[in-house]
Amino acid sequence: MTNAPTPGARPPLSEQAVEAVVRQAFRDMLVLLGVLLVLGVGIGVLVAGAAGAWGALLGVAIALVFSGTTVLSVLATVRSSPARTSAVIMGAWLAKIVVVFVALAVLSRFDFYDRVVLGVVLFAGVLGSAVLDLRAVQRGHIPYVEPAGPQVGPEVGPGDAGTGTPGGPSGTANDRPEHADS
Repeated sequence: MTNAPTPGARPPLSEQAVEAVVRQAFRDMLVLLGVLLVLGVGIGVLVAGAAGAWGALLGVAIALVFSGTTVLSVLATVRSSPARTSAVIMGAWLAKIVVVFVALAVLSRFDFYDRVVLGVVLFAGVLGSAVLDLRAVQRGHIPYVEPAGPQVGPEVGPGDAGTGTPGGPSGTANDRPEHADS
């Protein structure tokens, strides 16, 4: 007998709940970054002209890579083993750290963008995304225990194995209350 899922079968409730929480966090992150893009570009243009707009665009793009990588990693591995999920999340975390540092190192050579606007928008995007992830997890309804599904197989009756009833392999005459030593 294998534990392979039946084609077309619904995943356990905990997997569905985790997926719903992660999808909510992803939607919230995209909305936050969209609002941040509009506000960042608008304020960036007012503060630093075209360089401010470029700073805001770059800040939102880096925040999307930084925050979106984790959310997408969890979403991609929601039905995987905990070990695989951890490995993918850690690998993605290391990769995104390298990408962000390389991107910032390459960008430091250029002056077409405003560094302050980029920094503020990037900070607001990453911090806001973390807060929204926390809110999604706190509001998510993830069960600690899966409810038992219907039992499939032969009916278990009195005297059958494993029931603890007298006459079965696990039940003996000494299991009966009237023979207990008290």
